[in-house]
Amino acid sequence: MTWEPERLDDTHHLTEGDPGGMLRAVADSAAQVRTGYRCAVESGVDRLSANVRPRAVVVAGMGGSALAGDILAAVCGPGAPIPVVTVRSYQLPGWVGATDLVIAVSWSGETGETLAMAAEAVRRGCTLLAVGPAGSALEAVAVQSSSLHVAIPTGRRPRADLWLVTTPLVVAAASLRLVRAEPTVYERVARTLEDIAHRCRPSSDSFINPGKALAMDLAESVPMIWGSSPLATAAATRFAHRLNENAKYPAMAGELPEAGHNQVAVLDGPLAERDIFADTSSRTLRLVLLRDMEEHPRVTSTREAVLRVAQDRDVRVTELASDGDHPLERLASLIGLADFASTYLALGYGVDPTPVRPITELRARISH
Repeated sequence: MTWEPERLDDTHHLTEGDPGGMLRAVADSAAQVRTGYRCAVESGVDRLSANVRPRAVVVAGMGGSALAGDILAAVCGPGAPIPVVTVRSYQLPGWVGATDLVIAVSWSGETGETLAMAAEAVRRGCTLLAVGPAGSALEAVAVQSSSLHVAIPTGRRPRADLWLVTTPLVVAAASLRLVRAEPTVYERVARTLEDIAHRCRPSSDSFINPGKALAMDLAESVPMIWGSSPLATAAATRFAHRLNENAKYPAMAGELPEAGHNQVAVLDGPLAERDIFADTSSRTLRLVLLRDMEEHPRVTSTREAVLRVAQDRDVRVTELASDGDHPLERLASLIGLADFASTYLALGYGVDPTPVRPITELRARISH
């Protein structure tokens, strides 16, 4: 597979090379926010506020469902009155008990690990909130335990439906007063994603299309994506995962200041070396810095120092800054662009962004 940037401005190729409609699914993100909010309200998530505030919120999920938990923690922020943690496993931690809220999230409603944790939460007497399709095994666990269940639409593309499962979690957190999120916030987030979808539309040429431009930055490189706050790091993780799944492309995520204690050493490694006999485009390392207005002042100093260290080594750097007043808006401004860029990177390489055959094969082998 070779990188051919001209493919990005070939609308015929963008259609033929994306038979699963991943670009359309990404462009649908705003509708997911509105649908997720409606599903949460109609399911009565606000009833959680009638109970005593839990000791902790535990989000149980895998893959993108688990990332929704990371996003929830980032949106609630370090000032949250109780811990918000994500568990990716078959088993809940030993400390989780009857005073805790467990939110089990699964796009299919059939994820084995999530079902195991949901059942365990019921056995331990936890308050359970399930988010998944109607008629699924996860809904059955919720119904049998008289727990709340948020029914989300089926027949969609799980990787592209992050906002569909994330939004109900934020609505639940708002009802518990863990974060301020008035109904108007969700509409502002939807409009942010609509604006990104308009600017990143397939018919928009590369020189003015931020999604295509970011894909061109990343092409022929190994991206190292760092966030400057927990919120930006959630976006960095999402970006790396989407590059893995959509473009089948290697990428690693990190968080400042921690990345300055380990990953920064890569700047002196073989992937950062210049080949004096080749064009600079042969360089393979690309540092991507995701910035957020709520980064700690010391992290700001670290980020600026990292930028100078990279520039001294002639390592290419891309900086992206979040935009918006509410944390959920700022996340949308980063994730929306990253989702388009990962899809365009796949199409620039002639890769169909929808299939993930190794994941499918691995699941099949595990199930036998």
